[in-house]
Amino acid sequence: MKTTIGVSNRHVHLKQSDLDILFGKELTVKNKINQPGQFAACETLTIKTDKAEINNVRVLGPIRDYTQIEISKTDAYKLGLNPPVRTSGDLENSEIVTLIGPKGSIKTNGCIIADRHLHITDSDKEKYHIPDKVLVKIEGIKPGIIEVNVKASKEAYFEIHLDTDDANAFLLKNNDEVEILDV
Repeated sequence: MKTTIGVSNRHVHLKQSDLDILFGKELTVKNKINQPGQFAACETLTIKTDKAEINNVRVLGPIRDYTQIEISKTDAYKLGLNPPVRTSGDLENSEIVTLIGPKGSIKTNGCIIADRHLHITDSDKEKYHIPDKVLVKIEGIKPGIIEVNVKASKEAYFEIHLDTDDANAFLLKNNDEVEILDV
């Protein structure tokens, strides 16, 4: 079974109260992304720690029930952090950062390195007997096999999300095709 890659750069998901403090307005859609109902917003902010900061970090919408900051390990080195690798929403014992927007700033936990994951609908997961983790074969100049968690939901665009470090390690870019093994 084949699917495509979606390379996920650093970004932030916001809860409403944090959006209000940072921007004082609703998010505006810059462009839609593949996952149903989700979008890259025009709004950006700064991630700051005692060691460094990263500017122009894109906010993704829509609003969530929690604020989550997703960075790569390379970003973590720059910021002087050691965030856990987690699935979205699992923020216990995550790193604390300061988010700076045009209207205000907040100090919040929720900084993680997102796990590698395959988006799939609940019905397709059941139909194709997809387990909770799959092995993915990557071909090309720097081939390899990686393990990917499966993230099933009612609505999903069938693709694998890798952060920029994983994508760069295998010389992958958005929409490159890979093979899911043993399905």
